[in-house]
Amino acid sequence: MAARIAFATCARLAEGFADDHKAARLLDAEFVVWNDPTVDWDRFDHVVIRSAWDYTLQRDAFVAWATSLSGRISNQPELIAFNSDKAYLGTLGAPTVPTIYVVPGAAHPPLRGEVVVKPTVSAGGRDTGRFDPDHHDGARDLIAEINASGRVAMVQPYVEGVDEAGETAVVFLGGELSHTLHKKPVLRSQGPAELLDPDDPSSEAAVMHDDDLVTAADAAGEFVDLAHGVLAELTGRFGPPLYVRVDMVPGPHGPLVMEVEAVEPCLYLDLVPGAAERLAAAVRARLR
Repeated sequence: MAARIAFATCARLAEGFADDHKAARLLDAEFVVWNDPTVDWDRFDHVVIRSAWDYTLQRDAFVAWATSLSGRISNQPELIAFNSDKAYLGTLGAPTVPTIYVVPGAAHPPLRGEVVVKPTVSAGGRDTGRFDPDHHDGARDLIAEINASGRVAMVQPYVEGVDEAGETAVVFLGGELSHTLHKKPVLRSQGPAELLDPDDPSSEAAVMHDDDLVTAADAAGEFVDLAHGVLAELTGRFGPPLYVRVDMVPGPHGPLVMEVEAVEPCLYLDLVPGAAERLAAAVRARLR
């Protein structure tokens, strides 16, 4: 009997995100809304978290759900709990973009130069903004707004090299390098990123839908080496992940990790021939 596989998604994308459709077909996987109370998860042999992009609105419930499926879910619940709060950046051994964390009730830090403000629990550029010194009042307002919602705010220097070079991403599937990507700058103007649907609390930034935002591209060796180091660190702490995307930017003294995406990243499978097949093979290997 063939293994029964679910690709966990969100209600807004009940039929799954298009990028995941080919891999789902190869696995005969079913798209299932992660927080649908009518779902009997016991009928699945394995659950792969894919487009569950509203989890940030109820992170604790999401982590509890993943934990309830421990042993039958990718990625591992312990890795999901770790990676779903961007405070993990402060614990990595790899060089990361310097970050100050502002908890509710704490004094705001002094702002110097151009900064980025965002919550530690967020996705898709929500509640995220870029602020130069002329717009620091807006940065303080966003920190206050994030804290007022009970969340921790992050303050980072805006990495100047991003404007010219963009971001580099390295995608690992089944512990092996699958493909590399180039991403254009997301924060292109001062202030919070414009949302696709301001009335939807799970809406992503409108720029995420630019057709040419992300392209398949070669990555310099120093970026690939840094990504391998991050993968090794995660594997040592949590066991081998099914998938992980390491997003990096050019720093003044070498590449810096901006984010590690191991919960529900878009893997851009449709940009690279063979990538969907590699994900399907990695899932099958989990079932052996």
